[in-house]
Amino acid sequence: MKSKRNLTRFTYENSAFEGWRLCISRAGTTFTRYFPDRKLGGARKALKAAEATLEEVKGILDGARRVNGKLTATTIRKVEKILKNAVKPVEK
Repeated sequence: MKSKRNLTRFTYENSAFEGWRLCISRAGTTFTRYFPDRKLGGARKALKAAEATLEEVKGILDGARRVNGKLTATTIRKVEKILKNAVKPVEK
C-alpha cells in the first residue's frame, strides 16, 4: 500500500509498529494519530479508519474560526477528542 496525502504507511521489519500515521497541520497546529494494524485488524482496516478520521478532522478544520491566524482552543479540543476516540480495537 502506498502513502497518501496526510496519511503515511509505516512498515518496518525490525519495528513493533506497523500501520498508518495521520498527520495534518493547520494554522500552526499539528495533529497526529497512529492507526496500528494489529489493533485494528489489518492494514486495510487501519487505512479505512485513518481515512474516515481524516475526513472528519478536515471537515472541522476547514470550517474552523481563527483568531489572529491561529485555531481557537475549542477547535483544537474538538479535533483532539476525535483523534483520541478514533482507534477502537477489533472485537474478536
